[in-house]
Amino acid sequence: LYPGRRLLVLSAGAGTPAEVAALLRDRGFGPSRLRVLARLGGADEHVTEGAAEGWPHPPGDALNIVAVDCRAAETTPESAAKTARLALTPGLPDHSYEHDGQLTKRHVRAATLAALAPAPGELLWDVGGGAGSIGIEWMRAHRSCRAVSVERDPVRARRIEHNAHTLGVPGLRVVTGPAPASLAELPTPDAVFIGGGLTAPGVLDACWDALRPGGRIVANTVTLESEALLADWHRRRGGELVRIAVAHAVPVGGFTGWRQAMPVTQWAAVKSGPPAPAVESADRGEER
Repeated sequence: LYPGRRLLVLSAGAGTPAEVAALLRDRGFGPSRLRVLARLGGADEHVTEGAAEGWPHPPGDALNIVAVDCRAAETTPESAAKTARLALTPGLPDHSYEHDGQLTKRHVRAATLAALAPAPGELLWDVGGGAGSIGIEWMRAHRSCRAVSVERDPVRARRIEHNAHTLGVPGLRVVTGPAPASLAELPTPDAVFIGGGLTAPGVLDACWDALRPGGRIVANTVTLESEALLADWHRRRGGELVRIAVAHAVPVGGFTGWRQAMPVTQWAAVKSGPPAPAVESADRGEER
């Protein structure tokens, strides 16, 4: 949903127009105009229309298509805090996601996606998915990008699925279980992100061994123990080892000061060797 976009929505039934109107209101597009095109090509074809906010019509004919002229509501500080503007670049606002604190924050997420460098048709493993933000924004980079999010906590796994549907990438595959055991049967990745569980025995080794030649691996951590592990892998495998520090301006009495977030240590590397040849659609080219 973006201002000025025009959509044709294939309806699931008589209730779809009201559902579309409610979704538009929730996303800050209440002024959008809807036209319900019913029984097209029939002797009794007809059109009903109205704004998404205050959609005036009861359920009508089940055979319909909904035409949407997207118009954004006026932005206020209150609405901006509730409705995320979903840009096509990495680094969606943190409030775009439902999470329990296990979320790669916005500025670190943008740097992480830059290091992962998604390209059309590629597959990402997002290990330790948390809220699913890395896998979701990888898939938002191009409609043919694919991702598998591996999360051991069932509640978080369900939350990842919810976030993926909300943010437009319902094809994100979620695997519930611990790494590295849950990685064994997954298709070969073009890139791997490790956002949690770095110190679990065998996780880094399994991810590195599974990666294609020429593939990228990125791992983030905020703990000294995992940082020592990444320093050792950097020594043995090369790549880049960086520390990302972000501070936010916050009220301090009647003034403003900086509040420092925990610094994130990031290791990014490319697996040496000739790149693998392209594989046909059954393995690499499937769209969601």
